[in-house]
Amino acid sequence: MEKQYAPTASEKKLSSKKMKAPTEKISKDVKKPEEKKKEIEEQKQDKQEEKKEVQEKKQETKIQPKKVKRDYAIVNGYSTPVSTKEAVAICRFIRGMSIKQAINELENVLRLKRVIPMKGEIPHRKGEAMAGRYPRVSSQEMIKLLKSLLANANFNDMENPIISEAISNKAQRPFGKGGRTRKKRTHIKLVAREKKEKKENKK
Repeated sequence: MEKQYAPTASEKKLSSKKMKAPTEKISKDVKKPEEKKKEIEEQKQDKQEEKKEVQEKKQETKIQPKKVKRDYAIVNGYSTPVSTKEAVAICRFIRGMSIKQAINELENVLRLKRVIPMKGEIPHRKGEAMAGRYPRVSSQEMIKLLKSLLANANFNDMENPIISEAISNKAQRPFGKGGRTRKKRTHIKLVAREKKEKKENKK
């Protein structure tokens, strides 16, 4: 015959505690995610405030670059892929013009409406009273330099910039494929200054 086991009072208390423990743990686990979210949000806010403070300090300590204004604007084109002979002719043609006028004239050269006068054994063009050519590649490269020259002049607050210097010199010519040919390279220097108004003679 099996003996009937009757639990004591102390054992009953222990069993009741074991049954209640899981419910308490579950309730604690349910509360934790909400608390974690709040903590994460608070940490994010703290980080954002710290970043703002750091940015404000940087702006205060940041040294603004000084704008150096000059009476002239200059552009140097080193080893431009242009014929030196054509570059010399274009520089001679441009010198003394305003920058915008020079750009317009070279754009007309690209449209075959304007001839660049050149010296040497060069044929005359129809409808033109001088010998010249339409150097398209050289004109395109020169337009790029003139646009950068205009930007430099605007930076220096120049009202009427005129090309006072336009110089082109031979550059070191690299060899082509196989070393049979040599490529065209030219150094170009452009300088623009303010247009000087003629002073009226005082009587």
